[in-house]
Amino acid sequence: MTDRRLKLDSLALFTLLGCCALWGLNHVITKATLAEIPPLLQAGLRSVGAAVLVALWARAQGISLNLRNGTLPGGLLAGATFAAEFACIYWGLQYTEASRMIIFIYLAPFVVALGMPLVVRSERPSAAQLAGLAVAFSGVAWAFAEGLTGNPAPGQEKRWLGDALGVLAAVLWGANTLVLRGSRLATATPVQALFYQLAISGPLLLAGSWLMGEAWPAPWQLSGQAWAMMGFQTVVVSFISYLLWFWLLQRHQATQVTAFTLLTPLFGMLAGVALLHEPLTLRLAVACGTVALGIALVSRAPARVSPAGRTAGARRT
Repeated sequence: MTDRRLKLDSLALFTLLGCCALWGLNHVITKATLAEIPPLLQAGLRSVGAAVLVALWARAQGISLNLRNGTLPGGLLAGATFAAEFACIYWGLQYTEASRMIIFIYLAPFVVALGMPLVVRSERPSAAQLAGLAVAFSGVAWAFAEGLTGNPAPGQEKRWLGDALGVLAAVLWGANTLVLRGSRLATATPVQALFYQLAISGPLLLAGSWLMGEAWPAPWQLSGQAWAMMGFQTVVVSFISYLLWFWLLQRHQATQVTAFTLLTPLFGMLAGVALLHEPLTLRLAVACGTVALGIALVSRAPARVSPAGRTAGARRT
């Protein structure tokens, strides 16, 4: 599909909210799994496992993963940026707090909004959409502002390095989206686009884990809970939700879709309240309303002028 819908329909909205909720919950799941499986190993294993699931799904559905359709260069770049993004996040967390890191990661929608006109001229964001991004991001910053104050704890004197890696991760995430839309991957099926990401990032992340000297526990050393949490990350997050994400990127404008990722840290905070018994504050409630307002501005379909001079609404495809 080369013609994107200008307005998010009910199916897209429901799917986006579901993905954001799953990704927010995944932060809690990942944190819990770190007690038994180190971070890069965790990310690499879920990518490899999900790549196998995607390959089996493609075969069962008769979907071709042929690398000779001109998508290989874009696929290699997309997989590399995907792996580099996660490497920056996990490396950065060694030097800075998670609350700071997540603020920088969610600069990615701005990268997409500013970079998309360079690859798809028809997706130039309007002034109202840019304002919506600013409003939504201010809500995210407001929700996490309490974690950004105070002096660095002992051992965090290189906080600036972690912050810089967080910004780089956001740029890589945005670049990954631009690659998906600006390369031949834009003509590939969502299944093939996802397979590239997982099949390439998995070995790269595992190699990074080995190079960093992470301890690899034997399978029989893991608890049933660890296996269940890895299953959730692999099947539900990396396979199902990512497949839906790439489908949405092919069906709708990238600026509108990526704006909804600003809800993910707020869903993560709600998951922390429910599962880790963290306090639910007025600050969070205000932030949720601000993010909702910002996303509403971004999601408005821009008006178009028809050849007859009349304003046309969103085109259905």
